[in-house]
This record gives sequence, C-alpha cells and structure tokens, in this order.
Amino acid sequence: MPRYTLPDGSMQEFAAPATVANIATAIGAGLARAAVAGRVDGCLVDLDTPVANDAAIEIVTPTSAEGLEILRHSTSHLMAHAVKELFPTAQVTIGPAVADGFYYDFDYERPFTPEDLTTIEARMEEIARRDLPVVRQVMGRDEAMAWFHSIGEHYKAEIIADIPADQTISLYRQGEFMDLCRGPHVPSTGRLKVFKLTRLAGAYWRGDSKNKMLQRIYGTAFPDKKALTAYLTLLEEAAKRDHRRLGKELDLFSIQDDAGGGLVLWHPMGARIRQTIEDQWKQAHREAGYEFLFTPHMANLDLWRTSGHLDFYRESMFNPMTVDEQAYQIRPMNCPFHILVFRSKIRSHRDLPMRWAELGTVYRYEMSGVLHGLFRVRGFTQDDAHIFCRESQIEEEISAILDLTLQTLRTFGFARFEINLSTRPEKSVGSDAIWEKATAALRGAITHHGLEYIEDAGGGAFYGPKIDVKITDAIGRKWQCSTIQLDFNLPERFDIGYIGEDGSRHRPIMIHRALMGSLERFFGILIEHYAGHFPLWLAPVQAVVLTITEAHNDWAVEVARRLRVAGLRVETDLRNQKVGYKIREHAMRKTPWLLIVGEREQAEGAVSPRDRHGKEFGLIPVEEMIQRMSQEIDARN
Repeated sequence: MPRYTLPDGSMQEFAAPATVANIATAIGAGLARAAVAGRVDGCLVDLDTPVANDAAIEIVTPTSAEGLEILRHSTSHLMAHAVKELFPTAQVTIGPAVADGFYYDFDYERPFTPEDLTTIEARMEEIARRDLPVVRQVMGRDEAMAWFHSIGEHYKAEIIADIPADQTISLYRQGEFMDLCRGPHVPSTGRLKVFKLTRLAGAYWRGDSKNKMLQRIYGTAFPDKKALTAYLTLLEEAAKRDHRRLGKELDLFSIQDDAGGGLVLWHPMGARIRQTIEDQWKQAHREAGYEFLFTPHMANLDLWRTSGHLDFYRESMFNPMTVDEQAYQIRPMNCPFHILVFRSKIRSHRDLPMRWAELGTVYRYEMSGVLHGLFRVRGFTQDDAHIFCRESQIEEEISAILDLTLQTLRTFGFARFEINLSTRPEKSVGSDAIWEKATAALRGAITHHGLEYIEDAGGGAFYGPKIDVKITDAIGRKWQCSTIQLDFNLPERFDIGYIGEDGSRHRPIMIHRALMGSLERFFGILIEHYAGHFPLWLAPVQAVVLTITEAHNDWAVEVARRLRVAGLRVETDLRNQKVGYKIREHAMRKTPWLLIVGEREQAEGAVSPRDRHGKEFGLIPVEEMIQRMSQEIDARN
C-alpha cells in the first residue's frame, strides 16, 4: 500500500499505485480541477504519472510560478496546433513560456497579419473545446529525428540532432498534433480557457542573424479572466510608457543604423538627465568614501586571457583588433583594469578597504535579434565599483553597499524591492570557510536592513555568492538593477595581495558592485516609470517662461536669467503665439513648471506659475518661485 506524504505533513494511502491525478482527487475535487501537474519527490511530472512507491507528493496549480509556466507552455502548444491546422505548410520551431506569457516561432512563406492572429486565436478556442487528451510519448533520438523529417518539420529534427544519440526523446500529442517537449503539460486542451495572442515579431532561428528570419507570435495565458484583463490593462499602460516612443517624442535619445545597432546617441535633453544622474551618483559615492577611476576602452588581449573572459565570455565579446602587431580587445568589463590599479604598488592592510568606482563604458556583442531600445544594447556605461577588503571587513562593507544601493534607488523614486541571495553552486572556487563567511555576511546585511529575501540555493557564480536587487516600477513591473557580487577568483588569477599585520602576504576579497546596472537601461526604466513626467530635479527643462505678448519679452528674459543663476534649467518661449497654444505645447513636452508673464507680472516683479497638472498658483514673486523650486529639487520629490 503506497503512502503519499503531502506538503502539510498529512498522508494519503492507496491500495494500489495511484497517479498524481488520483491523489489530487482524493485530496479534493476543487484541487483536482485546478491541478496542471504534480511534484513527486521534488520532480515535476504529468498528472497521469503513476507513483508506485511511497513518495512526497505536491499538487501543482497555476497559482504557483511553476504551475503558471506549465499552463502557458501548454498554451504555446495549443497555438502551434492551431497554426498547423490553419497553415499546414508552416514549420514550427521553438515555443517556450516566458516571464509574462509565451511565444512560438514559425517559418511560413508569407508574413502573418493581425487578422491571422484573430483567426489563430479562434481556432485555439475551438481546439480547447475539443478537450483533446495531451499524452506523453517517448522515442529514440534517431527515430524522433526521422519522424519529424518525414512530416516536413526540419527545424525540430535539427534540434533533436544536437541531443546525444543515447538519449530518449519525449513528445506530447494532442489530436493530430505532436510536438517535441520535456513537459510536463496539462492533461487535456480543455484546461486551456483563458488566453490572448498579443503581438507579432521577427526572430532569427536560434537567435543568430546569420540564420533565417522567422515569425514570432507572442501570447499569454492565465488561470482566470480577471487576471488576463488586469494583464491586458497593464500592457496598454506599458505601451503608453514605452521608452522608445517617449524617447523620440521628448527628443531624449536615438539609435540609428548609420551609427550601428545597439549604440545609443544621447540628445541634448537626454544628456541633461544623464548628467544629473551622474552628478547624483558621484556625490553619493564621495559621501560613501569612494575614489573614482578612469580606465581605457580597450586592452591587450592577454589581459582578458588572464581574467578568464577570453575563455568564459568570448561569445559576448567583439572581435579583437591588431595594434602594432599585437591583439587588442575592446573591453566587455571594467574589473580587470581596477585590479591592475590595485596591483600597481604594494598595498598594506592599513589601506583596506579600498573603494573604487567608475562610470565605465563597455561593449558587448549582442545579436541583432535581441537588441531592444535602451534595454538591450551593445555599448553601455556601467555604474561600476570594486571594493578590495580583508575577510574581517566583508560584512561591514556589504552592509554599507546595501545602504548605498537602497539610498540611490529611493532617490530615483523606487520604494519597493525584491532581494535575491544566490549561494554556492556545485562547481566553485574558494574554501568552504570563506564561502560560509561571505554568504553569512550577505545574509546578515539583508536582515540588518529588515528586508525579506528569496534564497537561490546554488545560484551564485562559481567565484562567489551575490545579492541581486529588483525594483518595482509605477505599474508593478519588476526590473533587475543592482548587484553585489563577491569574487574569490580574480584576485587569485591576477595574484594580487596585501601585507597583513603579521608582515606576510594575504589575498584580498574583491567585491563587484553596480547600483543602476547600466545608465542606458536605467534611463529607459526611469522614462517608463515616470511616463516621461520626470520629477523636477531630473527634468531636462525644469521651467519655461512664457510671454503673453511680445511687450513682455524683456521681463521673461530677466526671469530666466535669475532662475539660471540659481542653478535651474530654464527656457523662454517668446514666440508671437497665443499663450494658450504655448501652454498646451509645453504641457505635451511634460515640462514641470510653466511661468507665465504679462503686464501685471512685469510690474510686480513676479510670475504666474502653472504646474504640470494644470494647477495655477496666482501671482508669485520671482525669488519666492526660485525658493519653492529649489526646495522641491532638494527634497528629490
């Protein structure tokens, strides 16, 4: 009689081996209806999987992250099934679940259209109503490859060809459609009731621009209609905030083919914001005891060989160039240069900790198919820093870094964080003692700040544990920005050391740290977080002085001069246009303050301000307006 232990510690006994579905039914009919898969002794399996022996059983529903992923992956198969019924000559390639839904790539002789998406979605609903069983089958690798070739699915055969010959292949069949997949999947198409196809895109086969361009159909799926409606509303709001559209409308930046894909051109308005971000960053680092470095944009290839980047990061590096018959590499990282600065002289334990920061521009090769506005580029500036310290200083330094991280993110308007702690993987360098001490220091810094965290056991890099900080924007999306990473590897590779109190040579601990990640990506996040309505301290133009008639131009120029002397970013609009027209135009440009001047304002040395929300404040003396704006800027509200 098999005995099955449930997550709450209770037991279920059966006279004979039961399937996961049987166990779910025994627990409750509602759970059985919601179940999409099971976990047997920690392994995800289909609901029809028999469990022969005693085991720990968990029923997986779409309310969990893994259950939702199974629901969405199953829906991607439903979509591919519909496409094959409607467009029999289309070849299916890959169709994974992703963070907010799923996609599937197809090779078809003509472009899909929005009208096609409507038709495909209707066919998906029809197939779902058929309530077809979804059944797992197993084939040998060569048999599976031959079968997919025989039905004209050559991309699938190519995928299988990369799998070792001694491995069996799992496939899932629903009606006449069969797809290559590890699973698990929902038990029948009838479980897939709430979905929406969202958009079309292009994607190179296997993400390589040398390969054929395929057609990607994106979609999403949820357990209920309420969740889908909320998500679609979020998509509408996200589209309004798209940094690529707002970047063009507000003339902040551009990415042009003449310069090259993934290379950002900062326009004057965007450059003003960037300079403000950099000034804030530098001031915060000076106060936190950092020194600044400037290092080259390229180096001899041997530097990257010593650092290990040439072995482990080659695919993300541009090809080397030849200088004086030597190979030089444009930098993908800043850290080796900082190590060279440390190694340039003998260091004492009294010198540590050493905190060095750099706004260092790096270049990484990204395939053209994945480039995306400011979020995925080939040249970007990291707000990089490295701390060299003794083992005894780790916890104090980590705590200080976390202070600076949260302070910086809050300054830019983010108040909700998700903290992830990644610990030692199976393959790693460094002693057990240093890993335990380093991980405890990271954990201690998080708990000291009263923060909750998610532990990713074994998710650290081979050279050290790390903390990742995700921020939540104004519409609830999470963004990975900050990283605090301990490194036991590079100090060893470069053989750096310091003279300890005992007079002998010791190896320092190296901490890599970025607060914003990259200025380009962080700027894109800020644009979308604020929907282009930047707070006063960040706005590229903080005020515009508008004249009612040309007779007031001299006073408008004088007002602007006084504001500039006070350090404010101000412009004048002296055009011979109706003031209402000017107000509407500058409101569209999302200017925080519009300062209107006419005969009365000129006579009393004042302005009539109007804020970004259209609120009017009556007559205010210029100096009082300057004080009001300065206080708002200082408060970083």
